[in-house]
Amino acid sequence: MQLEAVDSGRNDFDLVVLGSGAGGLTAALTAALEGLRVVVLEHAARVGGTSARSSGTVWIPDNHHLRARGVEDDRKKAEAYLSALVGGHGDERMWRAFLDAAPRMAEDLERRGGICFSPLMESPDYRQDCSGAALGGRAIAPLAFDGRLLGREFARLDWPLPELMLFGRMMITRPEAQVLLRFDRSPRAAWLGAQLVARYVLDRLGYERGTRLVLGNALVARLLKAAQDHGVDVRTGVEPQRFVADAGRIVELVCTEGGRETRYEARRGFVLAGGGFPANAEMRSRELPQPTPDHTPAAPGCDGSTLALALVAGARLGPSGRDNGLWFPSSISTRANGSTAVYPHIVLDRSKPGLIAVDATGRRFVNEAVSYHEFVRAMYASGNRAVPAWLVCDRSFINKYGLGMVRPRTPSLKKFVQSGYLREAASICELAKLIAVPGEALVGTVERYNTFAQTGVDADFGKGETIYDRSNGDPAVAPNPCIGSIAAGPFYAVAVWPTPLGTSRGLVADAGARVLGTDGAPIPGLYVCGNDMQSAFGGEYPGAGAQLGQAMTFGWLAGRDAAGVPAADLSETKSDRSEVKAHG
Repeated sequence: MQLEAVDSGRNDFDLVVLGSGAGGLTAALTAALEGLRVVVLEHAARVGGTSARSSGTVWIPDNHHLRARGVEDDRKKAEAYLSALVGGHGDERMWRAFLDAAPRMAEDLERRGGICFSPLMESPDYRQDCSGAALGGRAIAPLAFDGRLLGREFARLDWPLPELMLFGRMMITRPEAQVLLRFDRSPRAAWLGAQLVARYVLDRLGYERGTRLVLGNALVARLLKAAQDHGVDVRTGVEPQRFVADAGRIVELVCTEGGRETRYEARRGFVLAGGGFPANAEMRSRELPQPTPDHTPAAPGCDGSTLALALVAGARLGPSGRDNGLWFPSSISTRANGSTAVYPHIVLDRSKPGLIAVDATGRRFVNEAVSYHEFVRAMYASGNRAVPAWLVCDRSFINKYGLGMVRPRTPSLKKFVQSGYLREAASICELAKLIAVPGEALVGTVERYNTFAQTGVDADFGKGETIYDRSNGDPAVAPNPCIGSIAAGPFYAVAVWPTPLGTSRGLVADAGARVLGTDGAPIPGLYVCGNDMQSAFGGEYPGAGAQLGQAMTFGWLAGRDAAGVPAADLSETKSDRSEVKAHG
């Protein structure tokens, strides 16, 4: 392509980042810390993408928090783990590049960017059947953040899913939720609840929602604040249209902004961080397994538009993988305003004692406590029989643990039954009729499962055998924290469907996050990170925060490369070089 004549407004920057999730903001902040002039362009009205809806957990093997606790051999174990897990599904050079850079990225963002994390020492890797799997510590979580520090920018921060907030507007962490369930029996829980609610009530005097941010909202808010403190310009409502090249280098981006054409010139390059294509129905149909998922909990802006830009500019997609998706099983409902609610069943119900998942034959098809990614893979492996799958339990289970959108200790389930979200019956046989599965089979399945509750051994699928399973069970239940009886009616079922949180097929890149063209060479001026990039893990899901860990690591590498720091040089940052010069 030849450089087109300029006939509209122009914006000159060193680096232009397309997408405002954790990967894009990491690239922007890193480049700014290295002295570049950076702009982030987001085509949605708010900042954060799917990252703002996420748990905010970041999977970083061999991180500095682990080393501070005396763990010195995690890198070697992580190599064994990814080698066993990814195998031939992904490019070994890419996951090794991730292992090289990820710990440095996390430490650099904390030291220079103020992006503070704490290690989740009791968060095991998902695939405990693979050698090198960790019992905890590779997942790190952002500390809570005061949204008021964003000032006017707080209004531009995208919301979490309302179904995951108290009162639809107040954020809490999973450990806090577990404590709050005992508010009427524990002074500590009552005091925590009083503090959180008091803060929320004060917030509502001046804000649409609570300003105490945790999880993915805290991560995005911290990155946004740090990026803007270091001079990054963040613009929303900007629709990229096409790249312009000069002598083979991508030098300009033509956009639509406020109803007019604008152009952005980037001296050092463009970073694609659009979040993949989970929100693009046509691409889901073409790239994901059948039956095609109808819904996604991902942000609507993750529509594959950045991928399309790159493909026109000469980039190429990586090979199609096992399923090209990164999965949640989700239940579906309609909100009061008529919009669709997609509720991801992550760990709060499937792993708890007293619940089974059955397919259309009325039989179990999976260890219900496996990771959300592997659960959906089991749904597809069962063919159409498990799409949807039904989660079955009794009233005491819901009272204690909740079920999907139904919170624990909900006094009446009437509205959930009337809406069709829950199916309710006095007997298992009657419930089978409501969910259209063979009654005799479902009765037999429940009876067999109840015998497992006595022995603590799931003879069919091994539920509760791994530390990952048990970490999400109920430690108060013995002999197996993941198995309990489904004993006393009424009985309930909710349908869950495969939904892609993200996608794993993306643009082929090298270890410096540079997009590769059809000839295998880097396209000058074009970088990629996050789900726009072909998964370094080959579509596998190693542990909590694997998507964000990969996105932020390659975003960091992209920002550094654009600033002239090669991917191979992980030993120093701009401040390190300045210190050497000052003392040398």
